[in-house]
Amino acid sequence: MTDHPPTRVIYLGGLGRSGTTLLERLLGELPGVVALGEVVHLWERGVLAQELCGCGAAFPACAFWRAVGERAFGGWTTSVAGRVLTLRRRVDRTRRIPRIAHPDLAEYARAYRTLYAAAGAPVVVDSSKHASLACCLVAAGVNVSIVHVVRDPRAVAHSWGRSVERPEDGRPMTRWSPARTAVHWTAQNAAIELLAARGARVIRVRYEDLVAAPVATLTRLARGLGLAAAELPFVDGSTAWLGPSHTASGNPMRFHVGRVELRRDDAWMSGLAGRDRRAVDALTWPLRARYGYRSAA
Repeated sequence: MTDHPPTRVIYLGGLGRSGTTLLERLLGELPGVVALGEVVHLWERGVLAQELCGCGAAFPACAFWRAVGERAFGGWTTSVAGRVLTLRRRVDRTRRIPRIAHPDLAEYARAYRTLYAAAGAPVVVDSSKHASLACCLVAAGVNVSIVHVVRDPRAVAHSWGRSVERPEDGRPMTRWSPARTAVHWTAQNAAIELLAARGARVIRVRYEDLVAAPVATLTRLARGLGLAAAELPFVDGSTAWLGPSHTASGNPMRFHVGRVELRRDDAWMSGLAGRDRRAVDALTWPLRARYGYRSAA
């Protein structure tokens, strides 16, 4: 692995289906910022499985990622990916967050630090979401700011219950029950709260605020992150225009180019059964209340 100058990392944390891909794509439109996707899955889905980059090309054929691999590791190889995946199984575990110290932590974090720097941008966005990876990066001294993305847990539970095909191969994306989603929502958000309490740089963004007032929310976030965002020419009211991206993994929106309407998705209000709403409410209190989400009627 080749050493490169340090790069600023914006790490999007939280539970999947909370709007992280949308926020990543919007941040990727800011000057000097490059969105990388869910880097935690790059090693398996990109290098080994050769899935599609956000630009539509297969990972090995993408000029952007080919250049990153050459600069970082002298090229993408199964041995590099296999080593990082082995380290991930040893180090990057949610149960280790209270005490992340591990003999292999430095080597594991160095793989990410090297990859981030090889992207060739002053600031990169990693939307891996996992609180455990964020903890590893913070503990290893990576220059990382965590953007804690939260969404109403009932909306998240409804989204995880939907049947959605993966554009890469047509297979269904993972589905969870409302109760399982609620447990994971609480665990991931509580873990990021713990990182903030330990002194990590954390800024919280609610999905509902982002889609209701995208310009104001993005401007506030950019200022908090120290990014230049005096103007947001790619956002007009509730409409955004997205250019091509090179996100290595993430939900289907990573492939979208062009106009996108920023509308709040409240399908859960009619699509989530009353018993499931009450179960999610019970399993996500008190963090749900802390983030401003009221109990189900």
